[in-house]
Amino acid sequence: MAARTRTTAKDRPSYRCTECGWTTVKWVGRCGECQTWGTVEEYGAAPAVRTTAPGRVTAPARPIGQVDGRQATARGTGVPELDRVLGGGLVPGAVVLLAGEPGVGKSTLLLDVAAKAASGQARTLYVTGEESAGQVRLRADRIGAISDHLYLAAETDLSAVLGHLDDVKPALLVLDSVQTVASPEIDGAPGGMAQVREVAGALIRASKERGMSTILVGHVTKDGAIAGPRLLEHLVDVVLHFEGDRHARLRLIRGVKNRYGATDEVGCFELHDEGITGLADPSGLFLTRRDEAVPGTCLTVTLEGRRPLVAEVQALTVASQIPSPRRTTSGLETSRVSMMLAVLEQRGRIHQIGKCDIYSATVGGVRLSEPSADLAVVLALASAASDTPLPKNLVAIGEVGLAGEVRRVTGVQRRLAEAARLGFTHALVPQDPGKVPAGMRVTEVADVSEALRVLPARGRTR
Repeated sequence: MAARTRTTAKDRPSYRCTECGWTTVKWVGRCGECQTWGTVEEYGAAPAVRTTAPGRVTAPARPIGQVDGRQATARGTGVPELDRVLGGGLVPGAVVLLAGEPGVGKSTLLLDVAAKAASGQARTLYVTGEESAGQVRLRADRIGAISDHLYLAAETDLSAVLGHLDDVKPALLVLDSVQTVASPEIDGAPGGMAQVREVAGALIRASKERGMSTILVGHVTKDGAIAGPRLLEHLVDVVLHFEGDRHARLRLIRGVKNRYGATDEVGCFELHDEGITGLADPSGLFLTRRDEAVPGTCLTVTLEGRRPLVAEVQALTVASQIPSPRRTTSGLETSRVSMMLAVLEQRGRIHQIGKCDIYSATVGGVRLSEPSADLAVVLALASAASDTPLPKNLVAIGEVGLAGEVRRVTGVQRRLAEAARLGFTHALVPQDPGKVPAGMRVTEVADVSEALRVLPARGRTR
C-alpha cells in the first residue's frame, strides 16, 4: 500500500512557467515569480526531493586575489562603435544576445564584425539558419567581408552546430539566429520555449568550456521585446538592442544588460548600400543644412546614453479645415507634443495655435523621448505659429512643466560642450547651468514666457 502511495505522488504532474522557469505542484493563472499571466503550463511529474552527495570539484577554490583576471580581458572587435557599447570588446567565453526588428541590419553588422575578427587571424565561425550559404556569400561580397579565417555554415540542427565547433575550433561564433536552430532531443518546433532554452544553454556551455566568444541573434515580438523565454536574457552575459527606422540611415545599438561594462552607452551606425559603418560623430545626420533661418525649426541637444547628439525639431502649423484639428508627429512622442501645445496656449498666451493643424517631426530619423527636448518643441511650435524664424546658431535645452516653468535636466555641461564644438554660439537653458564653454552665450530662462522672448516678433511687441 505504501509503495502504491509513493508511485501516485511521483506521477503527480507539476507546472512550470515558460517565461522564468518557476515551478509549482498545481496550476495557477499567474506566475508567482515573474507575475506573468497565462504562462504556467503542465510539463510532467514533479521532481522528487533528493540529497546530492558531494562530488569531485573541477578546480580547487583559491583566494580571489590569486585568480588570473587576464583571461577575462576584453578584445576589440574592430568595430569601435560596438566596442563602445560592449565596454571595450568581446570577453573570451562571453555570450552576447543581439536583438532587433527584421530588416534593421543585424546580419549585415555581425557579418562585418565576423570578417574584422577573422582579419585579425582569429578563427571565426558564422552559422546561418535563416539563409543559405550562397546568400550570405553575396552579402559578404557586397560589404567586403571576405577572409580566409572566416568560416561559413548553414545549419538548423544543434548537433551539427556543435560538430562545426569541434572541426573549426573558432575564437568567435556568430549564430543567426537562435530561434532557427533546434535540438533533435527536445520536442517542439524551432523557436519554441523549450527549444530556445536548450539551444542557448548548449551554446553557453560550449562557450564557457572553450573560452569562445559567442554572439546570438534574437528575434523580437511585435511589442519590441525579445522573443522566447525571459530566462534567455538571464543566461547570457550581454543583451543588446539594435534599433532604427528602416526608412532612415541611422541605426543605434543600446546595451540593456552587460556583465563586463556599463549599460548607458549607445553605438551609432549608418546603413548604406555598401554595408554598415560606425558613426563617431553622428550629429550631422540630424541637422538640415540651410543658409537662411526657417520658421518652425529649433535645435536641441539630446543624450543617447552618455553621448550628446544635436538634433533638429521641426513644426508646421496651418489653418484647419475640420472641426477637430490634426496632430501628427514623427520622431516625437504625441502625448508630449500635446502637453507642450497646451502649455504654449495657456502659459505662452498663443491662443490661435489650438485651432490649427499641427505637424511636428525630427530630422534624420532620430527619436526624441527625453524631456530635455521640451523647450525646443515649444519654441519650434511658437516659431511656426508666428511665422517668425528663431535666431541662427541657437540651441534650446530644458524640460517644460505644466505650470510653464523650465526645469533642469542632466548633463547640461556636456550638451553645451557638444553644441559649442559644432559651432553654435547661443543657448537657452534652465537656471544654474554650471560651467559654460568659451565663446558661447547662454541665456537662463525660468519659464516659457522668458524663452519666447527670443522670437523677434514677440520681442518687439512686449
